Amino acid sequence: MNYFNDISKIQYEGPKSTNPFAFKFYNPEDTIDGKTFEEYLRFGVAYWHTFTEDLSDPFGAGTALRPWDRYTGLDLAKARVEAAFEFFEKLGVPYFCFHDVDIAPEGDSLAESNKNLDIIVSMVKDYMKDSKTKLLWNTVNNFSHPRFVHGAGSASNADVFAYAAAKVKKGLEVGKELGSENYVFWGGREGYETLLNTNMKLELDNLGRLFQMSVDYANEIGFDAQFLIEPKPKEPTSHQYDFDVASGYAFLQHYGLADKFKFNIEANHATLAGHTFEHELHYARIHNMLGSVDANQGHPLLGWDTDEFPTDLYMTTLAMYEILKNGGLGSGGLNFDAKVRRGSFAPEDLFKAHISGMDSFAVGLKVAKRLLDDKAIEGIIEERYSSYSDGIGKQIVDGEIGLKELEKYALQLGDIKQSSGKLEQIKSTINQYLLTTFAE
Repeated sequence: MNYFNDISKIQYEGPKSTNPFAFKFYNPEDTIDGKTFEEYLRFGVAYWHTFTEDLSDPFGAGTALRPWDRYTGLDLAKARVEAAFEFFEKLGVPYFCFHDVDIAPEGDSLAESNKNLDIIVSMVKDYMKDSKTKLLWNTVNNFSHPRFVHGAGSASNADVFAYAAAKVKKGLEVGKELGSENYVFWGGREGYETLLNTNMKLELDNLGRLFQMSVDYANEIGFDAQFLIEPKPKEPTSHQYDFDVASGYAFLQHYGLADKFKFNIEANHATLAGHTFEHELHYARIHNMLGSVDANQGHPLLGWDTDEFPTDLYMTTLAMYEILKNGGLGSGGLNFDAKVRRGSFAPEDLFKAHISGMDSFAVGLKVAKRLLDDKAIEGIIEERYSSYSDGIGKQIVDGEIGLKELEKYALQLGDIKQSSGKLEQIKSTINQYLLTTFAE
């Protein structure tokens, strides 16, 4: 059965096209250094926002009009699978991502939930045999159900911890069965509202124990996917333990897990933490911890996780700049953890939104590659830190000098000559490259 009868396969038509159902900048077959745009960008569709999201918000009921919503229960889940793979094929994406409850309804017991999941996983597996679209990552939802009101891996109730762990076990088995390239942990309820009733050390220790159990079980069943942590500072708890990349990295180091995990970095989560998207990517990259990306953006006037489709070309350029410097995303990708706006309720809006996001990152890729090839920014940075290339600076970097030697050196200094940071020049250069890269 088809659910998008009025939509044909999305094609690349170039920057002058006025067709809303065509790529303007993303040509999957374009190459850079012998590698296609599809291989560089590794786009993924988020199952939850695209096929289960009803566009409700705290102030109103859902507005989404979806042709599969005439079904219920397992029939609805099966219809969504049919719609999803039609969508993947027409959009031409290589990957998709899901939580367990996105694809299968939760039952009245864990056993019933697992049975429902098995039915839909079997169906997904059959569809994947005839599709180029693969599973970028999967995970389990250990945050929506009321049982997780006090957390999951960090729950104050050991029975809840056990239930969450059992769901993770099933998630790892599903990932292995479907050939998932990554497995994500997002701690939706792993945090606290107040320290007044919280044993933080026990909660953190238990979270570390759950992650280690997951590593051990993945090894036991031969599931060799990259494990990822997705940081978020708040929502729904007032303070989540995976606040940002820096705090997440410290957590992994403390519990001896830094060689087992990398980070899945979401743009909107970065801004909620008070960082830029590129800051989080950069911090992860310089510590060899950049694994994958949830591609979206927040709204500058709203202080919550709005999950908008990415259209800010400045942001996508700086993001791709970091990803290219990282040598790509390895087994990771760019998953559109983004939802259409509440007023964009038509099924066709799902295509238009993904097209805009894919075009935006294609622009970012091409501009970032030019900036790097021309050393338009790197040259300025190298000059700014050139004093560490020889003399006293090189001795500092090489660890050949201590405080006494530095004092002796400093006592002989006269006026210290500083150089400009050239920030305005750098921003102007980025604008120039954005405006000229596609001028031809």
